[in-house]
Amino acid sequence: HINLDPLTETYSVQFYMQYLATWPGICGSYEDANGRMMGYILGKAEGQKKLWHGHVTAVTVSPEYRRLGVASNLMAFLEEVSQDIYNAYFVDLFVRVSNQLAQIMYNGLQYSIYRQVIGYYSGEEDAYDMRKALKRDVKKESVVPLGRPILPEELEW
Repeated sequence: HINLDPLTETYSVQFYMQYLATWPGICGSYEDANGRMMGYILGKAEGQKKLWHGHVTAVTVSPEYRRLGVASNLMAFLEEVSQDIYNAYFVDLFVRVSNQLAQIMYNGLQYSIYRQVIGYYSGEEDAYDMRKALKRDVKKESVVPLGRPILPEELEW
């Protein structure tokens, strides 16, 4: 039921299974008392050297459970795993430029816009690459804005 929501990016079953098999410790979900899925997060660890980071591939909450802190708790889980297990410098995510509600939520979780990616979503819409520095990045170098938009083929990972 969560993936039927128009705000949710939906992937193939193979895609979900790849994440669960490769990064099981950085994917999580919440269920209500009746076993109904409230929300989930898919993440991974990637990069090299000072670009080693946790990445939020997908975070979504069923409409009836929004504004209850589920997304914030899922994000906190991924940040904690990225920091304490993977020793990452930062966590990043991509969000549609038009999704202002999500941007407000991420800003409230201390994420900031690092750069804009032109045509990231199937060439039709730009994305913001938002980042949050973790304790390994003492000088917060990972979140200094790039200052110019990039194309998807310029992405490092």
